[in-house]
Amino acid sequence: MGRGRVQLKRIENKINRQVTFSKRRTGLLKKAHEISVLCDADVALIVFSTRGKLFEYSTDSSMESILERYERCSYLEQQLVPNGSEHQESWSLEHPKLMARVEILQRNLRNYTGQELDPLSLKELQYLEQQIDTALKRIRSRKNQLIHESLNELRKKEKELQEQNNILAEQVKENEKSLTEQAQWEQRNLGQNSSSFMPPVVQPPLPPPMSPHPPLTIGDSFQIIGFLNGNGNENVEVQTPPSTMPSWMLRHVNDTI
Repeated sequence: MGRGRVQLKRIENKINRQVTFSKRRTGLLKKAHEISVLCDADVALIVFSTRGKLFEYSTDSSMESILERYERCSYLEQQLVPNGSEHQESWSLEHPKLMARVEILQRNLRNYTGQELDPLSLKELQYLEQQIDTALKRIRSRKNQLIHESLNELRKKEKELQEQNNILAEQVKENEKSLTEQAQWEQRNLGQNSSSFMPPVVQPPLPPPMSPHPPLTIGDSFQIIGFLNGNGNENVEVQTPPSTMPSWMLRHVNDTI
């Protein structure tokens, strides 16, 4: 005889209920995976146990993207519903969905920080690791890009500062050269002015050798005077200016005469 139809009602035995939940959960996850592979469908499965433990499955796209698509579709459907009591009921139904999504996001954040990893399966851990690796690659790529841009900016500033330094060095050299030329020009002008205004040095003539007798002045006039003395002899006397002929010459002239 085959198995009879199982009556769908709550299993009262706690152990049997837990065993049945584990088996059915595994089968449900397997069926969700099969339909996603066979039919190329995006599947998101969320299961909470009686203890509040979460079990979920999603296709290659993340759970968040599927839930966002679901919310967009639900929002568009709500826009088509006329206002009234039905609209209020839809909002009351939407609140638990939003709370569940917030709880999922908070749990994902905790998983990204390495918390509450025990409930995750091997596939979920691999998917989480892949997401973290992708995020790390993006972060490192952005960091390297910023470092590269910063280095290029620093090289650019260094080049500008080097050019300014070269310009200032050239200006300093030109100023020093002009100051040196100006000092040399002033020194030359000062030397020329001092040589032009200085009177020539004239050496005084050497004095003639000293003579014991006053010099004889050529061309001086003298007078010869003749007279007779008491003996009847004629005497000749030469008279010269007193300061023009020395006495020895006068005696010589007198003797000659």
